[in-house]
Amino acid sequence: MQIDVFNGDADGICALVQLRLAQPAMATLVTGLKRDIQLLDRVLEQIPVQADDQVTVLDISLEKNGKALNKILEQGADVFYVDHHQSGDIPDHPKLKAIINTDANVCTSLLVDQYLQGKYRAWAVTAAFGDNLIDSAEQAAKTLALSADALKKLNDLGVCINYNGYGGDISDLHFAPDALFRELAPYASPFDFMADNPAIYQRLLTGYADDMAQALQMQPEYQTGTVGVYILPDVAWARRISGVYGNELANRTPGRAHAVLSHTDKGDYQVSVRAPLTNKTGADELCSAFPTGGGRKSAAGINHLPTASLSAFITAFEQKYR
Repeated sequence: MQIDVFNGDADGICALVQLRLAQPAMATLVTGLKRDIQLLDRVLEQIPVQADDQVTVLDISLEKNGKALNKILEQGADVFYVDHHQSGDIPDHPKLKAIINTDANVCTSLLVDQYLQGKYRAWAVTAAFGDNLIDSAEQAAKTLALSADALKKLNDLGVCINYNGYGGDISDLHFAPDALFRELAPYASPFDFMADNPAIYQRLLTGYADDMAQALQMQPEYQTGTVGVYILPDVAWARRISGVYGNELANRTPGRAHAVLSHTDKGDYQVSVRAPLTNKTGADELCSAFPTGGGRKSAAGINHLPTASLSAFITAFEQKYR
């Protein structure tokens, strides 16, 4: 059995698109919202993993999935693991092939692109734009000789796929991540997807534009020259825009770190942190200091921050980036 486990954002989806174009397989898909990162627990709960099963894991932290990964390896499955988040100790196991790089300018799709020697590079560029790695995306795109208009289309698609991964639950999203993957997967080029599926593409573009327009009306809860904290209202559009809104704020004020807080159904906050684009470090350390926190150096988050811990978070946030 082939089991494909992937983050529901642009990076996870586009990484799997590349792999399945290069290595077609009928697979059981395991994914979820952007913040559903302990996906290997779900594999163990829902799928009877057996010896010689093939498990591909893309764009979820090995550190957060380490125990489940070890159990899957113990059950005899072969695991191919590609990621750019915090890894912790990587198991030394003959059935594990891991490509892990936590550099702030790398994403999982770019690692898959390297592994496939650039065979479906336009998808990797799309994902890098979605992860707000604009310089890395443009650098990777140089070999494609794209016009400025074509490059912008990849940027827009990547941002919209990434935007679609955020929400309080699947009902907040325009498309479930596994369904969106299936729409993208047949296309060797994202340009072909956009041409053949204008209704899907336009729904993502329109949804993103409408939600961002509302977010840009928000005023910061707390702001200095080095940090900005925004608390979004408890409505579906705010939950959808929470991650990409942080990217937009970072792009508008690259010298400032930003935190975007959304309400959860547990009565606490979900936090998205973006380090300054001029200093893409520390977001993972900041968020990992709080329970349910983690991520990568330039972009990280906390799944559940108690409302009583808001002031402590703001203090730690300001100290990290003062």
